[in-house]
Amino acid sequence: MTTVVEPVDRTAIAVRAQALGKRYRSKWALRECTFDLPAGKVAALVGANGAGKTTLMTVLAGLLDADEGSAGATGRVAFVSQEKPVYRNFSAGDMLRLGARLNVVWDDSRARRWLARFEIPLDKACGRLSGGQQAQVAFALAIGSRPDVLMLDEPLANLDPLARREVTAELLSEVGETGMTVLLSTHVVAELAGVADYLLLLAHGRLLAGGDLDELLGRHVSYTGPRSDVPPALGDIVEARHTDNQSTFVVKLPEGQPRPVVAGPWTERLLTLEDYVLAQLEATRKGARA
Repeated sequence: MTTVVEPVDRTAIAVRAQALGKRYRSKWALRECTFDLPAGKVAALVGANGAGKTTLMTVLAGLLDADEGSAGATGRVAFVSQEKPVYRNFSAGDMLRLGARLNVVWDDSRARRWLARFEIPLDKACGRLSGGQQAQVAFALAIGSRPDVLMLDEPLANLDPLARREVTAELLSEVGETGMTVLLSTHVVAELAGVADYLLLLAHGRLLAGGDLDELLGRHVSYTGPRSDVPPALGDIVEARHTDNQSTFVVKLPEGQPRPVVAGPWTERLLTLEDYVLAQLEATRKGARA
């Protein structure tokens, strides 16, 4: 049977948050969080531990009520939490049969293909599987439900390095085949290399930055040169680091202007995702962000 995937309307909004806020007693875990996530994107929700990532995903998935604002996702949503819960006395096969009964839409062949890809035995009790294998069962259940939006909270935490790479590749394959939107949270930015094409950056419960990853990185540059109080080109200084003889600036370039040409003792380097995230978080810690 051939599955026909309709082209994804990239102008459609898959996930929306408007002035979203969530409070636990007197402490705000989220505040004034607003963004639109276009359909068909693989979005990275990034932030330090305690930034509010899990709270945001839980609210977006409809499992937790917001105290302020509104949030929602378009279509069917699958959410895999950090704990990746499975019934310990159920086998992986039992979990798939449960998924078939609980979901209005269910693709058993897709779920079983995921488990086969990672060599997860169908007849073994989940309680006897390793943490990484239990995670694969949870992923299979989510994939089998054929979600329009798949939310994964720290999806790679229980996996070894090889499995992380393989899971990432399989997720991208699923996105390509189905056109679903993926929102995954992590505090390990290096895991996102070559994976995400959209970024949501949280710090202290507030959204620092959001948007197309290539556009965000394209508007920032790192300059390194002799010790100086100012960078060699105009722009907003996101981060400045100095030694006795050298300065490094991360600069947000002005919109709508050609990229400046820097010569002489200064060298220019494009930012990686990790460079960008660390610069933004460092600026926030110092109390000033461009």
